[in-house]
Amino acid sequence: MLETGESVTPINQARSKLSEAVRDVKNALADRDDVVVDMREAHRMRLELLASELAPVFADVPSDIDYFDFALSSGLQPRLWIDAVSHVAMGRDRRTYRFVKDTRLGRVVLAESQDMKVVGDQVTRYIAERLVERQRLMEGGIEPVEQPAPQAGSEAEAKSHTSGQTRGRTILGGFGLVLVGALVGLGVSAALFWDRLVPLIENLRP
Repeated sequence: MLETGESVTPINQARSKLSEAVRDVKNALADRDDVVVDMREAHRMRLELLASELAPVFADVPSDIDYFDFALSSGLQPRLWIDAVSHVAMGRDRRTYRFVKDTRLGRVVLAESQDMKVVGDQVTRYIAERLVERQRLMEGGIEPVEQPAPQAGSEAEAKSHTSGQTRGRTILGGFGLVLVGALVGLGVSAALFWDRLVPLIENLRP
C-alpha cells in the first residue's frame, strides 16, 4: 500500500508546472501589451506633431463649414482625421505618414512619406480642394443635373396615352386595309365584267 506522501507529491508537482505555465503566459501577454502600448504612444506622438504643424491651416477654415473633423482619435491605431473619409495614420515602421482617403472603389493613398512636411502640404492642398468644391457647388458651377423621377400617376397617364395612340393607329391601319381591298376588288370586278357593263352604261344614257 502506497503512503500518503508518495501519492500527493506528483499532483503537487503537476499543479506547480501549471502555475508556472500560467505565469509565463501572463508575462508574455504583458510584454506584448507593452509593445502595443509603446507603438500606440509613438504613433500618437508623431500625429500630434503633424496636428501642431497643421494647426494654422485648421484655424483658417471658416467656422461655419462642418466638412472637416480635425480630430486625433485614440485606439489601437491612432488617426488624425481630416474629414469623414480621409485621415493620416502611421505606417508599421512608426515613421512613415500615410494620408489616405476612402472611396467607393476602395482606399486611395494620397500621400506617403517619412517627411512630415510633404504629407502636411498634401493635407493642406486637400483641404483647399474641398473648400473650392464647396464654393462651386454653392454657386451652381458643378451641381449635377438630375432628371426628376416620374411619379406613379404620370407614368400611368403616359402608358395610357401611349396605349391609346397605339390602339388608334391599329384601327386606322385596319380601316385603310379594308378600303384598299375594296378598291382593288372593285377594279378587278370592273375588268372582268367590262363587256357587260359597257352596254348597260350605253342604255342608261338619255
